[in-house]
Amino acid sequence: MALRTLSAKNAAALDEELMSAGAFSIDQLMELAGLSVSQAVFKLQPISKGNRILVACGPGNNGGDGLVAARHLFHYGYLPTVYYPKQSKNDLYQRLKKQLEDLKVPFTDDFHCALKQSDHIVDAIFGFSFSGEVREPFSKVIEALRDAQVPVLAVDAPSSWNIEDGPPDSGPGKGFMPGALISLTAPKPLVKWFKGRHFLGGRFLGPELAMKYELDVPEYQGLDQIVEVPVEDSKL
Repeated sequence: MALRTLSAKNAAALDEELMSAGAFSIDQLMELAGLSVSQAVFKLQPISKGNRILVACGPGNNGGDGLVAARHLFHYGYLPTVYYPKQSKNDLYQRLKKQLEDLKVPFTDDFHCALKQSDHIVDAIFGFSFSGEVREPFSKVIEALRDAQVPVLAVDAPSSWNIEDGPPDSGPGKGFMPGALISLTAPKPLVKWFKGRHFLGGRFLGPELAMKYELDVPEYQGLDQIVEVPVEDSKL
């Protein structure tokens, strides 16, 4: 299965179209994205092999996807912990955080300590809109993700990677290659450089929009919100 990729510019345009002509709300899209992330964790990290999941969330939509995923993981029977140092004051993010607090899902300020007590990590720090320099506290976190001895699942992009040009040549993300990646809606051009397991999530894209943006919609099985894609078959 060869999947065509979606540039950062077109990804932003597609999101806008989904929320206008497509009549989706950002809440819906974030819920579907987070559900897809949680299913990827379920595939990668069976509860019997360790149920402690550390979810690292950034301040934007990628972090919101992580918050949603943490809630679903709790209901699956995992023990999620959330690292969310730059919390958005936006009402949507505040509600997602409140939902986790009501479930008594712990939030931590000490990523490195939480990392030592985790079986799997979700990297939901930066998504397709990331550009520029990685600043604290995330530079140290990305270095820790790079050196982690437990599996890492990146959401839409390994944090610090350029969506078009892949892994950075310098800085905290140099050498960061998570074991798994879940692309949301469609793969981004960075998959050309990715070497781990690759999932696609976003079982909501209709045929008309897929045709307009020249995207491939894979065959999802049963109730699955994700499908695994052979990395070597992704193309630019």
